[in-house]
Amino acid sequence: MSTEQDLFTLPQRYLDVQAAARELAADCSDIAARADESDSIDPDVRKRLAASRLAEIVVPAAYGGRFDKVDSLAVTVVREALGAECAHLDSMFAMQGIGSYGIGVGGSETLKEEWLPKVARLDAIAALGLTEPGVGSDLKALTTTIVERDGKLVVNGHKSFITNGGDADFYSILGREGDGYSLVLVPADTPGLRTERPHQIIAPHVLSDVVLDNVEVPVDNRIGEPGKGFALVLATLATFRVSVAGAAVGLAQAALDEAVAHARTREGFGVTLARLGSVPEHLAKCWMDIEMARSLTYRAAAASARDARANLHLSSMAKVAATEIAASVVDRSVQVAGRFGLVRGGKLERLYREARPMRIYEGSTEVILDSLAKQLVRDAG
Repeated sequence: MSTEQDLFTLPQRYLDVQAAARELAADCSDIAARADESDSIDPDVRKRLAASRLAEIVVPAAYGGRFDKVDSLAVTVVREALGAECAHLDSMFAMQGIGSYGIGVGGSETLKEEWLPKVARLDAIAALGLTEPGVGSDLKALTTTIVERDGKLVVNGHKSFITNGGDADFYSILGREGDGYSLVLVPADTPGLRTERPHQIIAPHVLSDVVLDNVEVPVDNRIGEPGKGFALVLATLATFRVSVAGAAVGLAQAALDEAVAHARTREGFGVTLARLGSVPEHLAKCWMDIEMARSLTYRAAAASARDARANLHLSSMAKVAATEIAASVVDRSVQVAGRFGLVRGGKLERLYREARPMRIYEGSTEVILDSLAKQLVRDAG
């Protein structure tokens, strides 16, 4: 029987995962700054992540993974640790799951056996192709087409801002098929597929456009049933959205740690900065906000691990709350550090840039709040 204390303590298997993730993060601290400026997969980060075997967490056990099914709480715990040290490492870990999750729940045995063990070992880099130059949050407006012809699936379209684009070994591509939307696995070396890198963001990212010009793949590369791809995409978002909150909590904690270290040693007007003016208030508010975000994130992740679709509202709340808090905490931390927080190449400056995209990707704050409000009103009626 669980005690009250147990309700607010991670079970041992998650503590073990957390310890391993913290060890990996520490192991990557010497290359984090370099990796976080890279627009291609950093080979050293990839090697160290593979050696840690943490990517096994994002693949079902039957195909080389750690747990029977992908566990949202385990993924979230890992991302909190990795996000505190290296955004490149965090993204690489998360995308192995986000890019391959549809295969695990909807793919044929052939696709699962061919690709998922490679994903777990990082022998293959995964990517998910959703957004297009003219389509962001409104995915039902996408223009990529999938047509079955002569025993093949023919894919045409232009995907934009695709994480791992250009370095991925395969893409899970969402496109229109008939009156529905299908998800199709397209290996990166398929004729007709090319990548372009017209954009880079303020926190450098492995990112590209993916252009598909009469790309042909076997019919068996369709993931799930024809026209049912949206359900797989929603299942992916439901499972992994809360993990963004974990990464945001880790980032916020790292920023506060930097601010506290500076405030404890910097002196002015005869006292340490930690006791000067409004600085104590800034530090205390940051600590309080992080603990609130962590509590909601862990609750949502635990609920998602039980039933991701039924608890998507909690995952969405956690994603918004934690990313907004991360932005606030890192901003206050830069303020505490003053000019030293603005130095290019410093950790706080890097965290400041990395915090901003979190409020946009995998569901922008505004889109999620609109969805939550609709659910709240609907359920009240």
